[in-house]
Amino acid sequence: MICPIEKKDYSRRRAAGSWGWRRGSIATPSRRGDADGVRVRLGELAAIRRRFGYRRLHFLLKREGVVVNHKKFYGIYREERLTVRRRGGRKRAPGTRTPMAIPQGRNRRWPLDFVSDTLVEGRRFRVLVIVDDFTRECLTLLVDTSLSGVRVARELDRLVALRGRPAMKVSDNGAEFTSHAMLRWSEENRVELHSTSLRASRCETRLRRGLNGRFRDERLNEALSRGPIHARHVIEDWRPDYNTERPHTSLDELSLNEFAARFRADQNRHGFWL
Repeated sequence: MICPIEKKDYSRRRAAGSWGWRRGSIATPSRRGDADGVRVRLGELAAIRRRFGYRRLHFLLKREGVVVNHKKFYGIYREERLTVRRRGGRKRAPGTRTPMAIPQGRNRRWPLDFVSDTLVEGRRFRVLVIVDDFTRECLTLLVDTSLSGVRVARELDRLVALRGRPAMKVSDNGAEFTSHAMLRWSEENRVELHSTSLRASRCETRLRRGLNGRFRDERLNEALSRGPIHARHVIEDWRPDYNTERPHTSLDELSLNEFAARFRADQNRHGFWL
């Protein structure tokens, strides 16, 4: 038997009256989206971005044109058991120093830091991380088993040739950063030095430590490095993705390159560049 609501395209009220039914007994067709499709795509993204939480995954789906309510999305996220497990962190000394002013343009301040990890064979290697404190872009991830002050200076020369000279560089008091090669480089390039200590303020190191934590969480802890060459390839693949694809909640879900391009356009519109 075919109901009038299907045969003659009647409204629910008219169909219920013609058959003597209560209007509530006729179900309204569901207007919900394809939850199964969302689950499948969410699973694919979570498998690739294993350390992304539900907010960042939700934004990636929105970027692909998949519109789903954030509450419903969170329910699917929990049902699929995709919650990211927190990893323990080391305790750090509280800051006591006065923080530096926040830079107001690109190339104003470049923090330099080292991150270390271990190859499969047991040898340790180091990664030189250089960041632009304003755009937050990761400028380089230089990988080697040994990185001297001369090597760091050579990498800085390469970056200066690509994007210009920084006004200041920030680093701790490690031997590589306080070597004669680095002091000579700063003097010749007229770059101001700022040294931090283990007790530097949180404001002073928030972006540098934040990037190091994400780098270790999303790359070093997720991939095994078979050797220095393999480590360079694996790590360098992560850097452009971090700069161009990864949405950042503090920047209204923009990628770092999108934020830098928007700032550049605003400065050009006003006729000057900071």
